[in-house]
Amino acid sequence: MMSERTWIEMPKFTRRNYLKSGAAIAATGTASPYMAAAGPTGAGRPGIKFSEIFNSGETSRFRLAKQMGLNYAICSVNGDLAKVRREDYLSTLTRIKSELEGSGLKIAGVESHPVAAEKIKLGLPGRDEEIENYKAAIDALSRIGVKMICYNFMAGLGWYRTSVNVRERGGAYTSEFDNNVAKAQGLTQWGEVSEEKVWSNIEYFLKQVIPVAEKAGVQMALHPDDPPITPLRGIGRVCISGANYRRVLNTVPSPVNGITFCQANFVAMGEDIEALAKEWLRQKKIFFVHFRDIEGKGPRFRETFHDNGPTDMARMSKIYSEGGFSGPMRPDHAPTMEGEPNDRPGYAMLGKLFAIGYMKGVMDGMKLPYE
Repeated sequence: MMSERTWIEMPKFTRRNYLKSGAAIAATGTASPYMAAAGPTGAGRPGIKFSEIFNSGETSRFRLAKQMGLNYAICSVNGDLAKVRREDYLSTLTRIKSELEGSGLKIAGVESHPVAAEKIKLGLPGRDEEIENYKAAIDALSRIGVKMICYNFMAGLGWYRTSVNVRERGGAYTSEFDNNVAKAQGLTQWGEVSEEKVWSNIEYFLKQVIPVAEKAGVQMALHPDDPPITPLRGIGRVCISGANYRRVLNTVPSPVNGITFCQANFVAMGEDIEALAKEWLRQKKIFFVHFRDIEGKGPRFRETFHDNGPTDMARMSKIYSEGGFSGPMRPDHAPTMEGEPNDRPGYAMLGKLFAIGYMKGVMDGMKLPYE
């Protein structure tokens, strides 16, 4: 782990001055010596695996990823597996893997539940069938060499925003959450769901799935609730604090029971994200990082560009790297920029392209390894 003295002695390198240093190299397209190397790079330790999220069949986005210099993909497979029987999971995943590898991308993990899981999260009849599907998906993913699942336990509602057309720098569109607006929208079709019920459901799930994942060598990386407030329109949320995460980790202690460190969610919680990241890096519990920033806190916040939020993104990058993290990291919830429709808020590609260049520049400027 790094020392505080290291930070005092190193040149100041923040999101405000990165264009004056090595980040300009990435932004202008000059090849990075780290990206040119094959395999792990820098100071004898493996690099963070920069990646982007895709669905199968997004060949244009695959090409753009390679043009950005990416070698790794995070894949959403839920839609594909929903169309086939459990017995066909392996062949379906093998096809997706071949498709991505044919474009020069290796799958570093899957994001969102690989199979339907709403009955699991809400504790509804049929959840045991969903859990059996889940176990089969874990086994099939392991067989094709995919060893990380980013999942969430946001029952009834996924990641949630009350506006997706808030103006950011230069008129770009970004998203915002305002809990007063959410409360005015009233309860969902699920009515009121207590936190106690959600805790019971997640414990039921973990006790059945974590042993299967451990045997298969698949890391289960729990994503925070977004927004991290409870209740949200009447539904209890439990993945909303560092303390609650420790409870989840202790429910079924296992090397594969871990965390997607969605950085801005922990900012929204009001947590000390540097201390929290260091704690879980020491414990080898961070399996995946979502690199993003916000202005505000849980009751009201908005997404920012990666280079102009309040978080010291360069310092966080150094914490991950020197803390031994070598898993996948992807930029998340980038603003929609000029020339793109705002039909996929947070997931348009120009903002991601900008973010990847920024991430590379930060790492190059501090001579930190990445792949």
